[in-house]
Amino acid sequence: MPPSNTIAAEPSAKPSRKVAQNPGAKLRFWGVRGSTPTVDKMTWRYGGNTACVELTTPSGARVILDCGTGLRMLGRHPEGAPESQKIEPHIFVTHYHWDHIQGIPFFSPLYVQRNHFHFYSFRSEYLGTDSLKRVFEAQMAHPYFPVDLSAMSAAREFTEVSGGDQFQIPGARVTARWLHHPQGCLGFRFETSAGTVVYATDNEPGNPKLDQSLRELAAGADIFINDAQFTPEQLATSRKGWGHSSWLEGVKIAKEVGVKNLVLFHHDPDSTDKSVDAILRDARDNFQNVWAAAEGMVMTLGEENVDVVIPNVREGLRRDTHFNARVTGFTDSGMAFEEETIIRDLSLHGALIYLDHSPKLQSELQVQLDNPGIGGASEGPLRLRGYVVRIDTRTEKDRTAVGIVFTE
Repeated sequence: MPPSNTIAAEPSAKPSRKVAQNPGAKLRFWGVRGSTPTVDKMTWRYGGNTACVELTTPSGARVILDCGTGLRMLGRHPEGAPESQKIEPHIFVTHYHWDHIQGIPFFSPLYVQRNHFHFYSFRSEYLGTDSLKRVFEAQMAHPYFPVDLSAMSAAREFTEVSGGDQFQIPGARVTARWLHHPQGCLGFRFETSAGTVVYATDNEPGNPKLDQSLRELAAGADIFINDAQFTPEQLATSRKGWGHSSWLEGVKIAKEVGVKNLVLFHHDPDSTDKSVDAILRDARDNFQNVWAAAEGMVMTLGEENVDVVIPNVREGLRRDTHFNARVTGFTDSGMAFEEETIIRDLSLHGALIYLDHSPKLQSELQVQLDNPGIGGASEGPLRLRGYVVRIDTRTEKDRTAVGIVFTE
């Protein structure tokens, strides 16, 4: 696996499974953390930028969900387009807490005159009319930012929406619903010809009316992105009332209303990669189609399935190797397997192996190396635990290339 240049790197072009011929709708995750960004190396695999997700509808319209620090990385992506090309995205801001707006001043396309932006959010009781516009002005007011709002030369339109509103954007019908979160928050449902995506970050269970609203929003969704910042234990004790949810609540909703794929989102800044791994493992013990959002992760919603591609991760020193190894894990269909293989490409963080089986993305593998002579193991096997971050359907001698990241 080649190293990436940024935390929110371009994901590998190699799909995890066969992609539908129709390009369908595509989700790309640019920021997946909640509360505050983190650059701790123990969070590199899932990423440290705050909330920002990009949806491309089947008609080609670009939709941006929230404007956390991931928005800066997204802003570098359209810059690769021809200079004469105008971009005109639709940007949905769920609420006005810092982790959902702090990327706005650093979003470079807003400083390009040819661009045109459509913003959607609600009227805050604390800000009044034109709430989002006021947020723009306040963020860039002196003495908080070196330039004021006049530096942003792109055209901007602001539309106030409320829970229960329904309207059309190119390629999608949008439904907004209120979520249970301090000072208010909206969740959004996007119904496209390729399927339905629901974005419901920042919500806490416990308000019967809003709990039902969330279930109605998520009903039958092909992809349900839900707040999973806290563990069930935290949610029941020290973090009750903070406005967030857990993997368990997401699984309950997914089962109740027929969600096809659940994405755990808004990871706590204090949750290391290993912590998120454990949360994902617990969720998958209760609901098969669960994914932990990672920066650079791409989900393509086609006619028959959801294709998932996991990004490359930062890596250490690489070495060509030839170690005998035994691998145990579970396939994409949930079948346990155990087989012999060769470790041919090893780094301090991960390895590329070739298997007869095709394990599930983000699943755990146990790897036993026969006397590799590293890590102080001069006698006996070296036992490692890793997570699958890449599946290459192009095989070598009818075997599948599997990229794993070692966690311990």
